[in-house]
Amino acid sequence: MKHYGNFYINGEWVQPLQARTHELINPATEAVFATVSLGSAPDVDRAVAAARKAFASFSESSKASRIELLEQIVRKLEARENEIMEAITTELGAPRTLKGQTGSAVAAFRQAVTVLRDYEFESRLGNNIIRREPIGVCGLITPWNWPLQTLVTKLAASIAAGCPVVVKPSEVTPVSAILLTEVLHEAGVPPGVFNLVNGDGPTVGAAICRHPDIDMVSFTGSTRAGILVAEAAAHTVKRVCQELGGKSAHIILPDADLAGAARFNIVRGFSNSAQSCHSPSRMLVHKDQVEKVLELLTQEVAKLKVGDPQDSATTMGPVANRSQFEKIQKYIQSAIDEGARLVCGGPGLPEELDKGYYVRPTVFADVTPDMTIAREEIFGPVLSVMAYSTVDEAIEIANGTPYGLGGYVYAGDLAKGKEVGRRLRAGRIFYNGSPSNLVAPMGGYGHSGNGREVGVYGLEEYLEVKAMIGFEVADAV
Repeated sequence: MKHYGNFYINGEWVQPLQARTHELINPATEAVFATVSLGSAPDVDRAVAAARKAFASFSESSKASRIELLEQIVRKLEARENEIMEAITTELGAPRTLKGQTGSAVAAFRQAVTVLRDYEFESRLGNNIIRREPIGVCGLITPWNWPLQTLVTKLAASIAAGCPVVVKPSEVTPVSAILLTEVLHEAGVPPGVFNLVNGDGPTVGAAICRHPDIDMVSFTGSTRAGILVAEAAAHTVKRVCQELGGKSAHIILPDADLAGAARFNIVRGFSNSAQSCHSPSRMLVHKDQVEKVLELLTQEVAKLKVGDPQDSATTMGPVANRSQFEKIQKYIQSAIDEGARLVCGGPGLPEELDKGYYVRPTVFADVTPDMTIAREEIFGPVLSVMAYSTVDEAIEIANGTPYGLGGYVYAGDLAKGKEVGRRLRAGRIFYNGSPSNLVAPMGGYGHSGNGREVGVYGLEEYLEVKAMIGFEVADAV
């Protein structure tokens, strides 16, 4: 059995100062497949010291040199993409065919190059010079559901900005982060620019958030954990960028292509076992069309192949761990107890499976806004179909939770769809199944977080703004 015992600090693999061993469990088999060392606050201190030392030179590095570094990382990452996807399949249970887990990471590095090439770090505003400068050492705390993508989204922006980082991946899925670290080393990332300390949130995560020499924390995870991150970071008045939970609504207007809407909602909503913060988990349908849509949803669910994520025919693997499985089962039972109508799926394992953390793809109808499954993030393949009478009512229901990460509109008329999209209180709104992209900023309203990731907006999270007043125009170059 493989043991991942070392951390990566100052360009070297080093032993932890105070290690604890943590078992990694394959969610498809429920078997331990490896162990990893969990670190401590003194390990974070070492990593921060290395990053702080590297900041002096890396923050002054040229744009051209950072572009060259990012392009070299892309080449090295592409060479090991299949190996990293295999690791994600084992540690997370994502089907090996879900290449978005790795392809999105490659795309994020490439997008950072595109942004950096055109970005001006110094500009004029009236008679003033406006400079954007690297904010400093950044702590990156990433989740288990998209273990490579979420890390690379942050890392690509921090490198583009000239900021060294200290990274804590989820202790559930650390192997992909370790393999990425090897890629970064092979690509020639300067010592101290990237530092990896494995650990849990209450120990390593908290140490990163509280550390006085970390200038910014970027966190992706649950709203509950995000509140703790903000509280810990407040004492040192550092910037906190957060992408948190979601309860995204998908409004189907009466003139929409109902079959297309149903197909999209199941494919998008149940991808990665619905372990995505943007997942469209509430589907709002006109009351006269609910039964037709339920029929279409049932047909789409029947097309899913739940099973071994190593099987190329599988479209949906297990959820990440036992805790997640049990949490989802409680949500399914709560829906039944509160009077929702079970359309397909339901409690327990799929009939053909006797082990692994597999959840039956589940659809509920007659869901009302006050039900638990309509208000709380489930993070599993459970869809709530909710009826509305008017578009105004649909928008009120959609905006009726504390979350505001994503929103979806399916319509036959672009103008009507756009009007609905403008009224939704969420950071990203998708029309008629449009795919995500790395140009549009990503982030949320309300309890879904603050700050933005990807593209220009993501880069600027890692930059401070300096106004230089009274200097000669000739100096503003």
